[in-house]
Amino acid sequence: MGRFGGTGDPAAPASAGAGTRTDAELLAAHVSGDRYAFEELVHRYHRQLRRLAYLTSRHDDDADDAVQDALLSAHRTAASFRYDSAVSSWLYRIVVNACLDRLRRAKAQPAATPYDAELGHLRDPAGDPAHRVDTAIVVERALLMLPVEQRAAIVAVDMQGYSVAETAQLLGVAEGTVKSRCARGRAKLARSLRYFDPDERQHAPSAVRRADHT
Repeated sequence: MGRFGGTGDPAAPASAGAGTRTDAELLAAHVSGDRYAFEELVHRYHRQLRRLAYLTSRHDDDADDAVQDALLSAHRTAASFRYDSAVSSWLYRIVVNACLDRLRRAKAQPAATPYDAELGHLRDPAGDPAHRVDTAIVVERALLMLPVEQRAAIVAVDMQGYSVAETAQLLGVAEGTVKSRCARGRAKLARSLRYFDPDERQHAPSAVRRADHT
């Protein structure tokens, strides 16, 4: 089977009412032989899946390959989906697992990067505010420095908005493991970014501020 396209690919012909079909209906239609249903599902979630893969993998090529691996796996195993969770959660879980599998096979380690010096420069109060990089970009760069297990947990909870229980199911680990990974990851982010100091908490991106409520 060929590679699955992104949101910019030409849309496949849609059957009557296809635009209103739910994710579960599209997946069921795919299993029943609708050749366009899965492609429609891919178009619906490709952007989110690609971003999730990038934040987990750290590299564009690895993210693209992981998404393709995940979508091919989902395409082949769709009949085994039990409909006891959201189709989107199922897709996210497959993507995260594909990323982790690739990283493990490559024996990738979170390498030291020049981001520490770069982050210090970006936070320099003497710099021209008009030329400062957006806080969200700075946080994302710091996020990419975390160990992959911590990064995956924080992406799911703090950026994708999943609960601890949902993230545990997504990653296939215990809830306590999710909590500890998030706590360790947030602590490392706090040390890297002055935006997370108690006195400057209001400057943190809303996606990360939600972490206090999980």
